[in-house]
Order: sequence, then structure tokens, then C-alpha cells
Amino acid sequence: MALAAYHLPLDAHPEVGNNALICAALGLDRAEPFGQHRGRHVGFVGRSPDGIPFDELRRRCVEVFGQEPFTWDSGPELVCSIGIVSGAAASSFGEAIAMGLDAFLTGEPAEHVMADAFESGTHFIAAGHYATETFGVRRLGELVVERFGVEHHFIAAPNPI
Repeated sequence: MALAAYHLPLDAHPEVGNNALICAALGLDRAEPFGQHRGRHVGFVGRSPDGIPFDELRRRCVEVFGQEPFTWDSGPELVCSIGIVSGAAASSFGEAIAMGLDAFLTGEPAEHVMADAFESGTHFIAAGHYATETFGVRRLGELVVERFGVEHHFIAAPNPI
């Protein structure tokens, strides 16, 4: 029997983790850790020194995640800072608001974030739980191939949620 426990470490890893790779894929500089879960950060703040128009950020999300994200467009037109936590992390939206970030990106929305987005003037982006959590495992597969020459195939099982 083999057991692989990688979920949260694969979200949080600064090089091969889902959230670091999402920052890179969206053209953002990976900045400080973000998104507390049980006392540890699992996400990152992505920054754009020149800012990205929100419509362009949405377009990049479609390209990177392969689907139209669910958004509440409530923040500034030019997005310079985004809290990113893959999967089901809508509970971290309050942390993004408290930090004064322009936007927050996760996999799934929650009912309360609509009002939070409008009241705080912060964009909320839900790009899909599955869609935000495949970056790290695909990169790990590539590293195994490079380092050990082992054949690797990522089997996609898309879920729009």
C-alpha cells in the first residue's frame, strides 16, 4: 500500500505549489505568504507593479484555468495585488480585505462573499476548485520525469466547480 499526503503542502510550496504556480501563470510576482489555515499560510499574494486591468485579469484566468471564472467585479479597475489560495478557500477573503488587497482568487465561492466584495470594494474570483488545484501535481510529475526518467501521465478529470 502507498499513501501520498500532499494536499496542503502542494498548495503552499513556494516553487511547485498550486498557488505559486498560479501567480506565475497569471504573470504576477509571487510576494508574501497569504491565507492562514490552521496557523500556516497555504497561499501567496501575487503582485503586479504596473497593475492589470480587471478585464485583462479575467481573460488571463480563462486562459490559465480553461474556463470562465465566477466573479464579483467590485474592486478597482487596475489590479495590483491579489490574494491567491486554490481550492475551497472563500473563508480567506476576509484576510485579503483586511490586507487591503485589490482582489482575491480561489476555487469556489461562498454565499457571504458577494456582500463582502461589494462592501469592501474588493474583486472576488472563483476559478474552479479542480481548475486551481492541478498545477502542483502536474509540475511534480514533470520533475519526476526530469530527475528519474520515470514515465508520467497526468489524467485530467475536469469538474467545472
